[in-house]
Amino acid sequence: MSVITISRGTFSGGKLLAECLAHRLGYRCVDRDVIVERAAAHGVSQDLLRDALQKPPTFLERFGHKRYIYLTLIQAALTEEVKDGKAIYHGNAGHLLLRGGANVLRTRIIAPIEFRIRTMMERLKYSREEAAAFLQKGDEDRQKWTQFLYGVNWGDPSLYDVVINLEQMGIDEACGIISGMAKQPCFQFTAESRRSMKDLALASRVKADLVLDPKTSELELDVQASDGEVTISGKVPLLSEVDEIERVVRSTPGVAVLHLDELVSSTRD
Repeated sequence: MSVITISRGTFSGGKLLAECLAHRLGYRCVDRDVIVERAAAHGVSQDLLRDALQKPPTFLERFGHKRYIYLTLIQAALTEEVKDGKAIYHGNAGHLLLRGGANVLRTRIIAPIEFRIRTMMERLKYSREEAAAFLQKGDEDRQKWTQFLYGVNWGDPSLYDVVINLEQMGIDEACGIISGMAKQPCFQFTAESRRSMKDLALASRVKADLVLDPKTSELELDVQASDGEVTISGKVPLLSEVDEIERVVRSTPGVAVLHLDELVSSTRD
């Protein structure tokens, strides 16, 4: 069993491919709305969470620290949802949000622009000009989003294990290729990869707990986890805040050992 992420442009066939793979492999199909709903359970607006996954830098820059909060909650929701494997995520930035989780099959699907335009015209009754403009803006926003947040080019093939062009093949053929790859040993969940995904889920959960607590919500910290051993690093305005960090993290289920030695104060108490 594995975790598959599908990166795609709007109306590029990503949802159809995910549904085909779920049926063929017996995996769960997880989309962006499932993750947003799970993250929003903590009292955050679903609309703002969706915007954090879609809007380009001007929106993200305007919200400043809230961007960090939204993405932290989304990552925690996604890792919790897929940590046991047998899941397909076809939503924004799955391959980036799950970086650090072993044996994730990262796929990218591309389709000819005319195919995408026709699909949008048929489903949403857009004119050709409206559909073309919508798709162009959507692709540009995705490019700006990934460059701004992760410093990478959304279309860089090195970010993926496989890039499939639907110009000469259909969804069924693409589904066959990817399902075959998912069964290869390198993408199976071994004991080591399960541990790696569990570590990523715990680190993400710790970060989410920190942003949800009023005493630590303004901090942006790096969190690493390994077999229940959690290390937190970064700058805190006052060293007295370390006690609050410790209080929050020790209450997170799964944390057995906590290291705070790498926290430094940006000012003096």
